[in-house]
Amino acid sequence: MKKIAVISGKGGTGKTIVTGGLADRINAKMIICDADADASNLDLILKPEIIRRIPHAGLKIAEIDQDKCIGCGECYEFCRFDSVIDRKDGTYLIDNLKCEGCGVCGLVCPAECIELNDNICGEVFIANSPYGTVVYSELKAGAGATGLLVHEIKKYALEEVTDETLMLIDGPPGIGCPLQSTMSGTDYALIVTEPSQSGLHDLKRLVQVLEKLPVEIFACINKADLNPGITREIRDYLNESEVPMLGEIPFDKTVIESVRSGIPVTKINSPASDAVKNICINLSEKIL
Repeated sequence: MKKIAVISGKGGTGKTIVTGGLADRINAKMIICDADADASNLDLILKPEIIRRIPHAGLKIAEIDQDKCIGCGECYEFCRFDSVIDRKDGTYLIDNLKCEGCGVCGLVCPAECIELNDNICGEVFIANSPYGTVVYSELKAGAGATGLLVHEIKKYALEEVTDETLMLIDGPPGIGCPLQSTMSGTDYALIVTEPSQSGLHDLKRLVQVLEKLPVEIFACINKADLNPGITREIRDYLNESEVPMLGEIPFDKTVIESVRSGIPVTKINSPASDAVKNICINLSEKIL
């Protein structure tokens, strides 16, 4: 099975819109993952029907056994994340949103009344869609450790594989832990960038990271006609970096209508739709 991740150096470049178009147009039986775990929204376009829910336990969090607590306050003094609440009555509580699960409170507790326990902070969903099986997630407010969650999403996706030949991953923005987890074991990366100063800057950072990994890199420019000068700079940079450009998508207000309607952009007739279709053709010629 070949694996391709659609990624971006920054948020808001349109990678989920491109991913939705790929899911609609690429002629291959695929399994689809939404690895943008901090802001999962591919399901708004693909409209999958959930068939299975799996609880996700992120970082462990501390819990104080009030029956054993002697009220010494050592946990309060040593917690660098300010997650221990002094109730001013000789008792202490853990703020679950602030606790990072480091375990220092348990180490310094003379009464040994603090344990680290699993924290169910979200769910992974296995779902059916007209485009293939979709695996995505939802986190509770304040939850983190999305690199671990991305790993689980991909693991559950592989468990669902029957005769699929392609894994299509809607990846996270940036170059942090979620990206590293997304790219682990992935064969191809399609970068979606935009003609802005931050878009060009973050594109360069992303390419520098990907060049250290055993992946083949492609790129496309969204809203390419909004800033012709920076678009030229992006083209020049991609050419110098030997990153093949698969296409340019014009700014198109009908894209907003497709998102509002919850359908892939390739389902409508518009310049942006035609551009995404061409990108799908060019990508298919490269990887299938």
